[in-house]
Amino acid sequence: MLDYTTIYPTHGKERQEEAERTIIKLCQKHRIQAIAIGNGTAGRETEQFVRGLGLDKEILITLVNESGASIYSASEVARQEFPDHDITVRGAVSIGRRLQDPLAELVKLDPASIGVGQYQHDVNQAALKKGLDDVVMHCVNTVGVEVNSGSLELLAYVSGLGTGLAAKIIAWRDEQGPFTNRKQLLKVPRLGAKAFEQCAGFLRIHGADNPLDNSAVHPERYAVIKKMAADLRCTVSDLMEKKELRDRLDLQQYVRSTEKGDSLGLPTLRDILEELARPGRDPRQEFSVFAFADGVNAIGDLVEEMRLPGIVTNVTQFGAFVDVGVHQDGLVHISQLADRFVKDPAEVVKVGQQVSVRVLEVDQQRKRIALSLRNAG
Repeated sequence: MLDYTTIYPTHGKERQEEAERTIIKLCQKHRIQAIAIGNGTAGRETEQFVRGLGLDKEILITLVNESGASIYSASEVARQEFPDHDITVRGAVSIGRRLQDPLAELVKLDPASIGVGQYQHDVNQAALKKGLDDVVMHCVNTVGVEVNSGSLELLAYVSGLGTGLAAKIIAWRDEQGPFTNRKQLLKVPRLGAKAFEQCAGFLRIHGADNPLDNSAVHPERYAVIKKMAADLRCTVSDLMEKKELRDRLDLQQYVRSTEKGDSLGLPTLRDILEELARPGRDPRQEFSVFAFADGVNAIGDLVEEMRLPGIVTNVTQFGAFVDVGVHQDGLVHISQLADRFVKDPAEVVKVGQQVSVRVLEVDQQRKRIALSLRNAG
């Protein structure tokens, strides 16, 4: 965190002009690339205010889901990270980090605190926690963790580590300096061969001595890659950089089957080759900026048959709830999810999905909005 202040863009003209000067000054001072705005109270109004400042078009301006941000800001983790700041500053930092790397920030929270379904409090809480932890662990291991910058919470979800070993990895890098290769992990106290076998493939080291240490290839497979490079009379780096070299490989030559359990089949070899083509590349989809419809800020602005962009916030057995930017989610009934029969809403939509919905009915008194994903007529 480099700077912080408070602005009041919705408290009268004088405060608004002061907020405008503050944001423009901060953007120039820190060469801002993106502005993250929490989607809570006055989020839409603040977003419209910032968009109307005439900032550089290269600056990304977007709303960020702030579910659980208040829980983080009052947590022990937040107090350790920012002991000299109050919860409002910590909450703002968390919202900014969610835009930078949502996975790295959200692992600091109990997954249940970000709202994972309408019935989350009605199920066995121990089973729910285990199920959610398994999902988070799968996400963390699929993306991979940079061992020299990963937080305790992020490293703790890496297969084979846990909180204890994650803390020892951080203590080792604080004392000895950054890791330069994966083998150094074996020098971490209590991190034995078994734990290394489980975690090594999920930990990345940018700028490592061995380029394979920044990939998802496990160290136990380095030997076969070195053999491939030797057969092609090139270096491992050449093999990773040049597609024409990889295309010359006959993977069948490297298939092996032994009774010791170190067999190597074609599927694994294909995975290895795929990883060599994109070492260390983040498997997550590229971020796409989402914006609600201009001029639609309250339920009173909605008109039947209006078509609006929205984000799915919850999926239930009877349909899906969609945020269209009016502080009240609308319901897309299961019968309105598609131009065909839908048995399970989860087959059609998922939480966080960006959709284009049509307004069917608006009940302002009861604050109910009926939406549709079907084509008109």
